[in-house]
Amino acid sequence: MPVKTQTRKTNKGKTKRTTRKTTADSKSALATPSVVKTATQTVSITKAKGRPMLTWVGKRPLTQVVAFPAQHIEIFDPASDAVRRKEIMWKDWPKAYPHGGLLFHGDNKEVLAHLLANGFRGKVNLIYIDPPFDSGADYIRKVTLRGAGGTAKLDGESYTLGEQIQYTDIWANDNYLQFMYERLLLLKEFLSQDGSIYLHCDWHKGHFLRLLMDEVFGPDAIKNEIIWRYSKYQMRGMSRFVNNHDILYWYSKSDKPTYNIITEELPEPKSLKRKRWDKERGKIVNVRDQEGKLIYDEYLEGKIDDVWQIDIIGATSGERSEYPTQKPIALLERILIASSKPSDLILDCFAGSGTTLVAAQKLGRRWIGCDINKGAVQTTSKRIQAIMREQITAREEVDRQGQLIPMEKDNAVKPAQLSLAVCRVNDYDLQIQHNEAVNLACDHIGVTRSRTDAYFDGILGKRLAKIIPFGHPLTLLDLEELKKELAARPTEERDVVLVCLGKETAAGIWLEDWNRIRRKGEVPNRIEVIELRTDPKYGKFFVHQPSKAKVNIWRDGGKVVLEIEDFISPTIIERLKGQSGILSPQIDDWRAMVDCVMIDSTYDGSVFNITFSDVPEKKNDLVTGKYELPAPDGRTTVAVKIIDMLGEEVLITKEV
Repeated sequence: MPVKTQTRKTNKGKTKRTTRKTTADSKSALATPSVVKTATQTVSITKAKGRPMLTWVGKRPLTQVVAFPAQHIEIFDPASDAVRRKEIMWKDWPKAYPHGGLLFHGDNKEVLAHLLANGFRGKVNLIYIDPPFDSGADYIRKVTLRGAGGTAKLDGESYTLGEQIQYTDIWANDNYLQFMYERLLLLKEFLSQDGSIYLHCDWHKGHFLRLLMDEVFGPDAIKNEIIWRYSKYQMRGMSRFVNNHDILYWYSKSDKPTYNIITEELPEPKSLKRKRWDKERGKIVNVRDQEGKLIYDEYLEGKIDDVWQIDIIGATSGERSEYPTQKPIALLERILIASSKPSDLILDCFAGSGTTLVAAQKLGRRWIGCDINKGAVQTTSKRIQAIMREQITAREEVDRQGQLIPMEKDNAVKPAQLSLAVCRVNDYDLQIQHNEAVNLACDHIGVTRSRTDAYFDGILGKRLAKIIPFGHPLTLLDLEELKKELAARPTEERDVVLVCLGKETAAGIWLEDWNRIRRKGEVPNRIEVIELRTDPKYGKFFVHQPSKAKVNIWRDGGKVVLEIEDFISPTIIERLKGQSGILSPQIDDWRAMVDCVMIDSTYDGSVFNITFSDVPEKKNDLVTGKYELPAPDGRTTVAVKIIDMLGEEVLITKEV
């Protein structure tokens, strides 16, 4: 049978802590709907509750928002857990979704609207968000090739325009405030009566965000301003105190939110002899009573207050996933233990590397997460899969031994779910919008963007620059519109550069006539055209060679055998060339370019059901490359998804 190859280029995050294991070959109920709510809907949003109100240019309340449909893209349910989950906590779960973790790719405003339209209003017990708040941060991840010799570091893909709305362009203060205001108004709709929201920020925007939280949730809703203190070092030459803390604002839906007291081990007081200190209880031992029982002083409780000393993730920590804004899991575990109960529903709409969802999975909470960056979704999915596999293995071991699941900690509980579904809202990564094209083209060519000109997109040197929509070539209509615009600016003498994918023949004739009388420099507004597909200087803009793989798939008795013979990522090779100068990069083992391999042994052509995954645990580990899986009865389509170190996916299918 012929082998079919599909590619899709995506941004990429990266993880280290994962595993490999063969799973059940049965299809899960997770695949059942492939599209949730096929028609768009309008979701109503209630008004903000508090005063005083922060004011900014362009402030507008969010009263309604359009809810787009969602598509199931990928599922992970190795133990068919979603079918078996019948606990009461899932009783009011929206029927459109399976009983498992939900991970969304898309703009969180659209994802939140979709969730509200599909039955999640008032059902979330705890929200944690860590939105972008540092305009100077570099959010581009660094990627290292795999293997012992994998020292070459690559810059991850730059964020698309939609992603930059969250990570770059919003830093104009008014835009940032409106961005956060809309999302806080949406998040308010999700909280259950005992629910809480934690907003993570630092000194850059914390004062603004506190006022926004007061306005949206009401000033009486704040429970705590928590200081997360960590240790960094004062660098030489600094002219101010080093920043050693972040801020967490905790607000609640009602005056009786879920709150569990957390204690910590107290150090032994230096002034006491060791025999008078009970380390387990954190109390001072006084004397014995008449019956010989110990009497304790009760004033040393060891309760956690509003200053938390938790270390940041070290450079060599096994927890690190190479995500630039990753938070330590100990921080999220403390929040979840304090403000939620086992089986509660947790929501994080700025998921990043997925630490909130990792903590929720470990602590027996249900969870929903989303991120606008595909790489973040990939990173989160791999981290969660690794934890679920460990939990499935632990459960199988318990079943064999016939004993209760062992508790690693006092707060450890059984997993609330052992499956996840990856969904996409509004076909987010399948199309390039004009605004995104403008942004990418301007960056590629070097156009200085103009935010005040309603027609021209920016300046290139001394010339006015206009990006023609990429959905069509340069036409006479485009040129006539430009002519009218210049006529409305009689004092404008600068030349013009038009950027397009190509131009119609009639447009070329029009331009020759226009520029003929301007060659002597006596008439202004000469027009130059840059065709991105053919221009000798800028023509590489749309030159992209997709990754390719040579894969053999066959049946061998009761098994399906899949062997990857070769793989190449031209994008990685090109970037290595750019870094090495005139020297050609040498990659001796194709596996150094591969981040992970996933296999669906019964692919239905729509939803990728992960029945096997090979995700190396450490940086120096490589994928195996050859795999054997149980063969389903009858003919089946086997699909393999190979993801390179930059996040580009290659999907290969074959019927066997």
